[in-house]
Amino acid sequence: MESKKILIIEDEKSISDIVRFNLKKEGFETEAAYDGEDGLEKALNGNPDLILLDVMLPGIDGFEVCRKVREDSSVPIIMLTAKEEEVDKVVGLELGADDYITKPFGMRELIARIKANIRRSDFADSLKTEPADVKVFGSLSIDVNRYEVFKDGKTLDLTLREFELLKYLSERETRVFSREQLLSEVWGYEYYGDIRTVDVTVRRLREKVEDNSSEPKFIMTKRGIGYYFRRS
Repeated sequence: MESKKILIIEDEKSISDIVRFNLKKEGFETEAAYDGEDGLEKALNGNPDLILLDVMLPGIDGFEVCRKVREDSSVPIIMLTAKEEEVDKVVGLELGADDYITKPFGMRELIARIKANIRRSDFADSLKTEPADVKVFGSLSIDVNRYEVFKDGKTLDLTLREFELLKYLSERETRVFSREQLLSEVWGYEYYGDIRTVDVTVRRLREKVEDNSSEPKFIMTKRGIGYYFRRS
């Protein structure tokens, strides 16, 4: 099997070197960038299979790199955030990051996150060659094989995680899921995140699939419990 390429955008060379050493032992190909501009150029032109992206970078910061990459690519992005900066996690997810890990991090956890995100991305890509299997919910159409969503006939630009959440809820219409259940079922058992991750992803999803995200018709909230899907 072809080795996967990981782009590490991290200005602390000592951290980057340690990560690269351990990833190479796992069979990954790696590339490093030490500032935002170089990282963005390599992200857009180097065809990485996953990006490890530090928030604090010289030049343009990790948030801006994430935003610009998402305008052009759906490559999985794992944000590296400082432990005390909880807001960084939320902002990264709002900008389209797939995952985050806080510093200092254990190498075993980091590698598990990388492998989990690459597996999801590979699985989604493999399904895109399958015949269309479209589920229609009023103005919303979901092609569960090709990972495409349409609203009033127009394609919506969803991240892989947003699509997976929408697919999961729509296939279990009207059933209410807690945030903890969604973390386990959609993000996977390898995921060590907190429930705010679910809230942020739901908010982003509503902004894309709803006519008015403050008055949703599809992604509904059950106060004090969690979320469910309702056809419009």
